Amino acid sequence: MKQLSQTLSRKDAEKRIPEVRVEIDTELAVLHQALIKKDYKTIKLCKQKLEELRREMLLLEI
Repeated sequence: MKQLSQTLSRKDAEKRIPEVRVEIDTELAVLHQALIKKDYKTIKLCKQKLEELRREMLLLEI
């Protein structure tokens, strides 16, 4: 039973990894625009979101 659960988790992770990569790319684009505009509030929010996505990606790749 535990092995089945792990297998399902891996399949979910395999599906989620490309989604997280797209989210990271999108957030980086938003961050780039915020840096150009010197929008410090958006810069801070983007950095926080990117940190969350980075943690999630690390967990998914383990």
